[in-house]
Amino acid sequence: FRFRYQNVRCYVYTGDTDATPQQILQKAEQRFNVILPQPVEFIFLRSRTLVEAKHYPFITLMMQSLGSVILAGEALSKFRPDICIDTMGYAFTYPVFRYIGGCVVCSYTHYPTISCDMLEQVANRVEAHNNRGFIARNVIFSTVKLGYYHLFAFMYALVGHCAHLIMVNSSWTYAHITALWKQTYSTHIVYPPCDTEHFKSLPMIPDSEKKMKTIVSIGQFRPEKDHSLQLKALQRLCEIVDPATAEVVQLVLVGGCRNEEDHQRVQTLKDLASALKINDKVVWKLNASFAELIECVQNGTVGLHTMWCEHFGICIVECMAGGLIMVAHDSGGPRMDIVVEYEGQPTGYRATDVESYAQAIKTILESTDEDRNNMRISARNSVDRFSDIQFEISFLSASESIFSSAVPRQ
Repeated sequence: FRFRYQNVRCYVYTGDTDATPQQILQKAEQRFNVILPQPVEFIFLRSRTLVEAKHYPFITLMMQSLGSVILAGEALSKFRPDICIDTMGYAFTYPVFRYIGGCVVCSYTHYPTISCDMLEQVANRVEAHNNRGFIARNVIFSTVKLGYYHLFAFMYALVGHCAHLIMVNSSWTYAHITALWKQTYSTHIVYPPCDTEHFKSLPMIPDSEKKMKTIVSIGQFRPEKDHSLQLKALQRLCEIVDPATAEVVQLVLVGGCRNEEDHQRVQTLKDLASALKINDKVVWKLNASFAELIECVQNGTVGLHTMWCEHFGICIVECMAGGLIMVAHDSGGPRMDIVVEYEGQPTGYRATDVESYAQAIKTILESTDEDRNNMRISARNSVDRFSDIQFEISFLSASESIFSSAVPRQ
């Protein structure tokens, strides 16, 4: 991109008003090993609080979306871009940028604000992090919420039509976005950039040289990541493996805490680990640096990911590239794109509940070194399609039409 459109200047809207541009760039380098080849300019927005879920205990999606419209107004008042690329999922801002700002609007959607799975979950009255128990158990509440979701899905489709170009990060997201927005002709799958080369370059330490049988989980401490399932799976694992193995098993949780709410969630998880009597087998790595993450991957044996309908799963790709044998949820991106056979060989395991996760990890720990290494090699070979270079190629191919028409080459 930097070679093809050298006259393009990049601006980033951000609500991190308590940080300087240099601090933002340093954090990107420290946490994600991202170093920008050219400088970007930051436009600081003060109304980001309007899109934070904590302010809206009810009809959260609608209120956040309306808040994003006000946020878009502030953004345009401070800077009007020629091309606006939304990577945050604020679809309700598209009409503002297109019809008021006169911008070319691109969407790179990681996770649809509402999905067909969410509609089905409410219709079937399934309790989940986005469908509270008292609603799932009540016919009237469930009916009202389903009506609200259908109305929101209709509005979401309308604003989605305001995007000139739509990119999505996985086959799962593609299926949901095209079902809702009906824009198949302008929707492209562009897998997100993963630092596969860096992780693939890590030398693999033989399991026989590792003192502990380490299970590594990487992901922010958010409700949908379902860390409680990981703790319960660890407890069940310790019950079904031989005592000698149970003695050396540990779970390392590497994750980011965005705010006080996340820190409280971690404390709740620590209390659960104590209640399950496995707190001595859990290591907490909060807001770990990239160097710490690399160390955890190198010293681990199993990678663990438990989010239901994960839209893609960058950390899953990185773990596979780094040599961990993944056990991911049998849904979403892991099922459709990542933890799939490669050249006829398995690249990991998929599971759905406490028992299946525990059994999958048990199978890995009891496999021979040769079987584990064969799976590691297959997994490593399979992740090249998610590399930084492949992302650049796919992004440029998908966006060629809008940049060619809006930005003259030099």
